[in-house]
Amino acid sequence: MNPSPPNKLRVAAINFLNPAPLMWDFEHPPLAAELAQRYSLHYTLPSRCADELLAARADLGLIPIASLTPELAIVPGCTIASLNEVRSIQLIVKSPNTLSTVKTIAADTASRSSLAYAEILFRKFLHTHPTFLPAAADPIAMLQRADAAILIGDPALLALESRDHIEATVGPCQWHDLAHEWHTRTELPWVAAVWAVRPEALAPPNITATQLTEDLEASRNHGLLNIERLVQQWTPRIALPPATIRHYLSSNIHYVLNTDCIRAIERFRQYAAEVDVLPPLPRLRFL
Repeated sequence: MNPSPPNKLRVAAINFLNPAPLMWDFEHPPLAAELAQRYSLHYTLPSRCADELLAARADLGLIPIASLTPELAIVPGCTIASLNEVRSIQLIVKSPNTLSTVKTIAADTASRSSLAYAEILFRKFLHTHPTFLPAAADPIAMLQRADAAILIGDPALLALESRDHIEATVGPCQWHDLAHEWHTRTELPWVAAVWAVRPEALAPPNITATQLTEDLEASRNHGLLNIERLVQQWTPRIALPPATIRHYLSSNIHYVLNTDCIRAIERFRQYAAEVDVLPPLPRLRFL
């Protein structure tokens, strides 16, 4: 990736449906031109955002909470989370298996956090150790080679719409929403991602922590005021009914990093360390 001018913060962003409200001001007038003077955007996979931050190829990124390290600071205010069912993380179990008898799971590796949540579910709560097999996000192919499949993001939403076709091909399945599975066991929100920054990177472009936080929160607020426009823009891009997109952005996803979400991140990292899924992160660092 080419370095940006020293007066801009390099931003690693995600071109999925769920971050769309967070990115509103960066992608739409009237504020996109002003933000382009402070920020240089490029799009990548969720799993790569953190790699680019840690390798100093980016300064700010929307990263999975599994990828937080002591060097990175969470920008307060925004998140991608869910208060119960998120719909975009599906654990599909092929009958006659149940959650407790699953031995093999074909897993889309697009998000480290989602895989870590799944491993916590099995290791900590169900006390089993299934094998995870990396796989492309094709539910029928996944379920033909494994007892279960994990789909993440837009492919999970599309699979829900194609549920009848999938089950007609591979047989009856149980569909588990991983956010709901986490919430029922912890009574906490499910948190996927946060904005994280390398704090030392703010100095060259002379962006203050306050300005960065305000820019990101304003973009989210304006995005949430423009859900209908986002529905119109995304309907041609993804094979989902407008009503599904609308409900997903306005009800399934929670975008405010509140106290409960912070507690959820801490609990997630604690459990992930306990079952040897992620290294310990003794305390969260905030900008």
